Amino acid sequence: MKTRFILINTSHAGNVGAAARAMKVMGFGDLVLVAPRWANVLRREETIQRASGALDVLHNARIVATLDEALDGMTHLCATAMTPRDFGPPTMTPREHFEKLLKKELTSDTGKGLEAGKTMNPESGMAFLFGSERFGMRNEDVYRCHACLSIPTNPSFGSLNLGAAIQVIAYEWRLALGGFGVQPATGVPAHADAQQVSGMLEHWQQVLVQIDFLDPEAPKKLLPRLNQLANRAQLTVEEIHILRGIAKAVAQVAVRAGAHGDAAGAAPQPAEIPARR
Repeated sequence: MKTRFILINTSHAGNVGAAARAMKVMGFGDLVLVAPRWANVLRREETIQRASGALDVLHNARIVATLDEALDGMTHLCATAMTPRDFGPPTMTPREHFEKLLKKELTSDTGKGLEAGKTMNPESGMAFLFGSERFGMRNEDVYRCHACLSIPTNPSFGSLNLGAAIQVIAYEWRLALGGFGVQPATGVPAHADAQQVSGMLEHWQQVLVQIDFLDPEAPKKLLPRLNQLANRAQLTVEEIHILRGIAKAVAQVAVRAGAHGDAAGAAPQPAEIPARR
């Protein structure tokens, strides 16, 4: 569905930039301003700074004089308001309304249920209307909408900044449309396989015997516990290399310490070496 965000009588340039940023991160780019306070709002420094790189949204944004012009081509209108109006469209949370709307769109052509219809009407157009920061939306603008969206906020402190409100609505709508999914991280190190883990543990076993930490005649449960520890850690190949490097360094220190003890005529007795396991 075509999606448009319409800002009516916006008074703060920074909010226009914040709106562009909120829209772009959710994959939307159709922004229309109705009679904003500043005629050059799309080029003001504060707008550009708050857009944080969403300059293409600002570049493609339009400024119109009336709401009728902004609604051209839109078929479903959603007002945004904290409290329900006495008259006018039903007030629902964004998620509740989007679920009902998309279910209707998906089944409107076939009437055979959700599984039968897989695409929405390409001619449909969704418009989200946001009022002035100071006055909100006029009743007459709300009344012409199909639904009034109320973000479920703290009842005792529910006022949202315009940019924040747009971000929430954009997120909920993108989520209803299927979202983007979690992108796989790049450069994620590969996990070590069982053979690599086994080789690392054998290396450590040799070193632990060498420094007199492990008695090979009575190993008890030390090695199985180290194996369980390695499995829980889900070690990467790089981590295996690090642990083997540490084992190698420990062995080298032990060799040097032994050679020094022989030259002095006595074996070293490092206090930090615990009793045999």
